[in-house]
Amino acid sequence: MDHVGVVVEDLEGAIAFFTELGMELEGSAPVDGEWVDRVVGIEGVRVDIAMMRTPDGGGKIELTRFRAPEAVAEQPEEAPPNVLGLRRIMFAVDDIEDTIARLRPHGAELVGEVAQFEEMYRLCYLRGPEGVIVALAEQIG
Repeated sequence: MDHVGVVVEDLEGAIAFFTELGMELEGSAPVDGEWVDRVVGIEGVRVDIAMMRTPDGGGKIELTRFRAPEAVAEQPEEAPPNVLGLRRIMFAVDDIEDTIARLRPHGAELVGEVAQFEEMYRLCYLRGPEGVIVALAEQIG
């Protein structure tokens, strides 16, 4: 797998959120042209993208803001975890409570609560930019 794409309205806010989560901005650029139209199957595409990578370089997220045509909101706006399709991105963290506290100023809200799975992990779901669900896992055993 190369990367996961996330469409956002607030590109700068999404970059700040994923940076706080430990990802690094690899690069950003405006993208348009016939080749993009052909790839995505939409005419007149103009987007701004930002490629975020994990510190180990093993994972990437492409954040995309559509300037044209306008992005289409998913229904319901804050879809629950059981809606079909891509629902969450899981991150391993050293301190789940600290990570939650650092992400709250960036708009993160707990979907449920922090729970423990056996003697191995503390886990939670957070709703982040544009309603994307980010799962956190802190290994404890």
